Formats: sequence, C-alpha cells, structure tokens
Amino acid sequence: MNDNKLAADEARREVQHESIKAEVESDVNAEIASRAERTTPAEAKKMEQVAGDFRGRAINEVVQTDREVERARGMARFSQVIDYIFYVIYALLAIRLLLALMAARSSAGFVQFIKTVTDPLYAPFRGIVPSPSAEGGFTLALPIVIAIIVYALLHGGINGLLRLFAHRKTQI
Repeated sequence: MNDNKLAADEARREVQHESIKAEVESDVNAEIASRAERTTPAEAKKMEQVAGDFRGRAINEVVQTDREVERARGMARFSQVIDYIFYVIYALLAIRLLLALMAARSSAGFVQFIKTVTDPLYAPFRGIVPSPSAEGGFTLALPIVIAIIVYALLHGGINGLLRLFAHRKTQI
C-alpha cells in the first residue's frame, strides 16, 4: 500500500514540476519577445549596421571562394595535362625497355621509331650504369629503369607543387 502511495505521490510531483517548468519557460519566452519588440532607434541602427557588416563579409567570402575554386580548377586541368605527358613518357620508355629485353631487331621500323622518339628522354641517363646482356642479345637496360624512376619522382614533385598552389587556404 505504501508503494502505491509513494508512486502516486511521485507522479503528482512530476506533473507539478512539469507544469511549473512550462510556466517558467513561457514567462522567459514572453520576456524575450517583449524586449525584442522594445528596441530603441539607436539599437535598431546598430543592429542594421551589424547585419550590413555580416552581409558584406558573406558576399566577400563567396566572391573569394569563387576565385579560389576557379584557380583550383585551372590548376587541376594543368595537373591533368602534366599527368598525361608523364604517362606518355612512361609508356614510351617502358616500350623501349621491353624491346631491349626481347632483343628486338634494331632495323625494324617500329624499333627505330621508338628509339628516335625516346632518345631525347633517355640521353641524360645513357651510360650511368652498364646494361647487362644475356646470350641472344637480350639486354636489361638499367639506364631506362633509372630514367623511369627519375621521371616518376619529377612527376610527383610537380604534382606536389601544383597542389600547394591549388590548395584553398582557410582561416578560423
């Protein structure tokens, strides 16, 4: 019986608490609303000035962000062109390496074409290290491997530099 009395008493107190809480909340909201309605001309002018400042900052931020996005798009397009050029270089040097590994006839037109196209890319690396050869003319052209590695490092460095310029700077 005492348990039922305690539970009923507790329920009654909870209802009273919620009703008082709602009444206080209503009073606070009414107070806030009445103060908001009673602004002086000086306060209204100040609020208008603050709102104008916020509006101006927002517009400036949007314009600045648009400029940064356009610059980043241009850098991204330039980065894609750089990537394409390096992929072509990698492919041509890899073909030259494969032809050397397979001991392709140097009198064949395609082999001559690949050598002619890749000679300017390969020239700085020619003779750095010896190229081991096996019977039958198969050659592991290590300078070509070194050239591919150096071009890959150069490619990564250029892309890193482009990311520095294209990265949007943020302030808090």
